[in-house]
Amino acid sequence: MLSYRQEVDELCVAPAELLGQHTPDEALRRFLLLLVDHAAIGKGMAEALESIMITDSPVFDDARTRMAQSLDQLLAAGAAAATVRDDVTGRTLLRAMGGICEMRAIDGWQEEARQITAILFDGLRHGSPEVRAS
Repeated sequence: MLSYRQEVDELCVAPAELLGQHTPDEALRRFLLLLVDHAAIGKGMAEALESIMITDSPVFDDARTRMAQSLDQLLAAGAAAATVRDDVTGRTLLRAMGGICEMRAIDGWQEEARQITAILFDGLRHGSPEVRAS
């Protein structure tokens, strides 16, 4: 089983890989779902991800910064392609994902979390310059 630091490292390299394989908005969508999947891997990682995403604890400063930067990278690529809104930061999106992943104590949470993530993603696309222009 991967350590917490290894999990964070794995997550933080994913945006570059996803952007190399997909359009920016699709890369963002896949990364958000990857966060849900990683929260489901195990209780320790889920709790760590929740702490990264929803608290200001200095214990998780490095991981939170790196995860927010990963999301910033994806958001910037999507904004540059005019496929996602340009007024959301990685930190804000990380907090939203923390709230979604916090549901994991509920039976069937992962499917519901994926559905809520899809709604969140639709909101990111809805406010894109491309959609606002139409």
